[in-house]
Order: sequence, then structure tokens, then C-alpha cells
Amino acid sequence: MTTKLAPPGAALMHDALRLRDTLGLSNREARSEAELLLVRALNITRARLIAEPGLAAEAKTNATYGQWLKRRLAGEPIAYILSAREFYGHVFTVTPDVLIPRPETELLVDMALERIPPDADMTVLDLGTGSGAIAITIALQRPHVRVVGLDASAASLRVAKLNCERLLGNSDRLSLVHSDWFDALAGTTFDMIVSNPPYVAEGDTHLSKGDIRFEPRQALLGGPGGLDALERITRVAPRHLAAGGWLLCEHGYDQAEAVKQMLIGAGLCDVVSERDLAGVLRVSGGRRLTRSVGTG
Repeated sequence: MTTKLAPPGAALMHDALRLRDTLGLSNREARSEAELLLVRALNITRARLIAEPGLAAEAKTNATYGQWLKRRLAGEPIAYILSAREFYGHVFTVTPDVLIPRPETELLVDMALERIPPDADMTVLDLGTGSGAIAITIALQRPHVRVVGLDASAASLRVAKLNCERLLGNSDRLSLVHSDWFDALAGTTFDMIVSNPPYVAEGDTHLSKGDIRFEPRQALLGGPGGLDALERITRVAPRHLAAGGWLLCEHGYDQAEAVKQMLIGAGLCDVVSERDLAGVLRVSGGRRLTRSVGTG
């Protein structure tokens, strides 16, 4: 009597099904995550895993993969497990000290780039830079632009510095500033200000679900209604905008109208809101033409 051996990929497929059932992922998402954990643990490419099916059997014995799978099954974001997340075609280092860059935030970058000519010599401020994904992407896409990434978290700025050194090298076009919003910027103006600030309301039910459970609360919570940071930014930012400069802010799915009214109240014109790929009004902005009426 012969013993029927399980195919090499059986263990990996079993793990993918566990991820699907535990985390509520689709079949495709679950398989992709299991494969990603394994290829990173083995330090190989996904193409090699596909070309050499026998490598999938390592899912049963590789200790690093087993540890990572356990953490993922407990709900920890795969970006934190692997310390990496792709954003706008580049891989950024991420840690639990920073938010995980998300696809919807690419809209904020798109809107910024639409307003920065390719050869423009402009200055851009990224408020609450976190991992530096937005600031670095703008610097990569617009080689003549000088960018300041600002954050109140020293730990976040350390992550941004790592990403800056790896993706921009020794470039002096990106500076990192430790500051509580505009406190360290007295008398400084920019041609554009962008921000993905905290905008989740305290007590929001989403805080207990998915990846967001593991992300830093100071980068998520925007007060009882989620608008505290957005209100402060729209009120003060015009004083730091050059004439004609744009302020662009990401916000929650139901906050577009409130943010537009804040922008109008701050004296900005050409106020606009745009939808992300899910059809959600995700980014709003306005342009400064004259001296801001913002105070305080």
C-alpha cells in the first residue's frame, strides 16, 4: 500500500484558507497574503515561488513564516509584520509608529501633482507626514520641488527619515521638521500645503475593526466629530500659503461638505472635492488668492 503525499502547495493553501476564514478576506486576498509572507520569509520572489512549486512546502517548516502567519491570524496588519507597504509605485518602510499608506491617499498625491507643473520650482508642506509617503512621492515625481515633511511625533519622523534616505538618497530637497502642526513655521510660506490629518471621530466603530486597531491613535483621532485637526489646518494654513497656493486635505467619507465650508470660511477660493476610486469624496482643497481671513 502506498501513501499518498500531499502536493507541495497544500500547506500554503491551508494557511490561505485560515487567513480567509479568520480575517474575512477574499480567496484572492488570502492567497496573496500567504504567498507574500512566504516569499519574504524565504527571501525569494513570487515569480520563483510560482516557477518552483516545491518551495511552497516550506510553509510547513519555515519558522519565520510560521511566526508571521500567527501574527497575521491575530489581525496584525501585514504591512507592520513585513515593515513595508507599497504606495504610488514605491515601497515604504512602515512601523506601528505611523499610519499604513492607503490607496485612497494616492488621490491626494494626484491632486497635488496636477497643480505642480513638471518643471516648477515650488515649495510644498506635508502636514503630519508620518512615514513620509506623501512628501517623498511628491519629491520623486517633481524633481525641482522642495518639500517639508512635518510631524509632531519624533518616532514618525525617524521612519520618514529612513524612507527619505532610501528613496531620495542624500537629496536636500526634502526636510523633516518636528512640530505640533504650524508651531515651528512662524513666518514661513509655501506654494502648496497637503495633509492627511487625523479625521476619525472618537468612538467610531471602525476603530475596533481591521488594520486600524493596530495603528497609532494620535494619527487617527480627530476629536469627538473627527474634524478638530481639519478645522485647525484650514484656519491657520492660509497664513502659510503664498498667493495662489493650494491647500489640499484628505478627510472622512462623510466630511467633504464640512471641510469645504471650512475652506470657504478661511477665505480660500476655487474650493473643490474629488472622489477616490471607491467613489467617495475623499480630498478637498482650496486656493489662496488674497490675504487670508484666518485667525488664531
